[in-house]
Amino acid sequence: MTHDHDVVLRPTAAQTAAALNPPAGRNGGDLVVETLAGLGATTVFGLPGQHALGMFDALRRSDLSYIGLRVENNAGFAADAYGRITGEAAPLLLSTGPGALTSLAALQEAAAASSPVIAISSQVPTAGLGGGRHGYLHELRDQKASFRDIVKSVHTVRSQSQIPSAIAAAWESALTAPHGPVWVEIPQDVLLAETALPVVTPMDAFPEDIVPRPELTAVAAELLAKAARPVIIAGGGVVRADASGKLLALAERLDAPVVTTFGGKGAFPWEHPLSLQSWLEDRHTTDFLEDADVLLVVGSGLGELSSNYHTFQPRGRIVQIEADLGKLESNHPALGIHADARIALQALLETVPERTDATAPERVRTVLAKVRDRIDAQDLGEERRILAAVREALPAGAPSFWDMTILAYWAWSAWPGSMHSAQGAGGLGYGFPAALGAAVADPGRPVLAVSGDGGAMYSVAELATAKQYDLPVTWLIVDDGGYGILREYMTDTFGEATATELARPDFVALAESFGVPAVRTSPDTLTADLSKALATPGPSVVVLPALLKMFAPTHL
Repeated sequence: MTHDHDVVLRPTAAQTAAALNPPAGRNGGDLVVETLAGLGATTVFGLPGQHALGMFDALRRSDLSYIGLRVENNAGFAADAYGRITGEAAPLLLSTGPGALTSLAALQEAAAASSPVIAISSQVPTAGLGGGRHGYLHELRDQKASFRDIVKSVHTVRSQSQIPSAIAAAWESALTAPHGPVWVEIPQDVLLAETALPVVTPMDAFPEDIVPRPELTAVAAELLAKAARPVIIAGGGVVRADASGKLLALAERLDAPVVTTFGGKGAFPWEHPLSLQSWLEDRHTTDFLEDADVLLVVGSGLGELSSNYHTFQPRGRIVQIEADLGKLESNHPALGIHADARIALQALLETVPERTDATAPERVRTVLAKVRDRIDAQDLGEERRILAAVREALPAGAPSFWDMTILAYWAWSAWPGSMHSAQGAGGLGYGFPAALGAAVADPGRPVLAVSGDGGAMYSVAELATAKQYDLPVTWLIVDDGGYGILREYMTDTFGEATATELARPDFVALAESFGVPAVRTSPDTLTADLSKALATPGPSVVVLPALLKMFAPTHL
């Protein structure tokens, strides 16, 4: 008796001949790059190291494009951004021990932001696995244990025949919703040894869709249909699932106002009559959300930033659509629907009847007016003018990547539309190397990076990378002489700041020493200088000396 799933794929005569006579001069590293190419990869990021040389030697025998950064953490940020822009898995090649560990902060950001990074690291020789203290260079008792709490899955290879299957399993894991980073480690001797295995052929590693349970979407549709004041919170899951169009259609069918989280910016049109924009750190928005009798949360866990620092206390019924089981009902009881945002929104579109509420746009305008009045009452004209100048300079459709800096904190709430930042894990140094990864993903348009002077010092080595690959990234460095947001936090809390003031280089001269054109600007000339830099091919730096302030918080 045969079954459909028992079908065996028989090789052709040509495939058999090629498998029996593989090309000479290949090693375990070739199996790595052949597998990546067979899965559809075209570009890899990374940094070589002694134990990983087998992989890097194999790159020259492959058609993969290699982008080498100067620090492993920055290579991880670049791969993260490549994954965000393309939605594809981004291979990251690393060496053992210190090289691997230096990528941890970037992989934490990828995990928090659901970026599909395939980290492939070397390991000490096979004889050193198992926790013994053999004294190998870069040896760790259990290297993968350092990553297990961060990545979605870990995969240890012990022989060459395991390489294609391990990488394919990791690839599928990374691209299963929610996307995220994965870890593969391969011993040095396995990578270096000559191989007689055949060339790896193309393979599929497509994950299964996460489909909502129909009885749950039926209940959700009933709740939304009968709601008097429905509101939608759209998170990063909407953007990653490419579900913005379905979100718009559902919001218009329900006449439901929509607020986007900081990770979900761009999920809903900023100037739409139903758009509450992204003012989640404002009590007026929080009050409006609390007043909803049905709150549809799509692709968000309602974490610290999305809940106005956990001061949000909803009074109505919550329906939460989330692909990450760990986030489902983690902060508030809800009708939890474990599903990909796009598929679940489509299910609701097929079942929710049209609902009309002529008051919804006016209620949205009232909230935004209250927010505007609150900001107007503070002395923040310079900050708003600078953010507007940056927005005016950035061409339509050009992506922007923001470090953890005061201007980025403003942008989370006030930037009109899509942006990418390190707000998932909140580490410094993300903006510039991430922008480089985005430029590799789409070299046909300029990319903006925004950092403070403190965060910029994490990334200055990558000016060499930008120059080497001639990447069209303009780096705006807002120089306030220290860790500006920490200065504010400490002054507000303790009356004075400690350890926040920094010596720093002349960023213009430093950039020029790398052969990267740079200019010092002012708030009055920022739009013109930034526009010129973005329109000029290749990398550039714009330095803005400015001491910015944050708007007053409402959660304290």
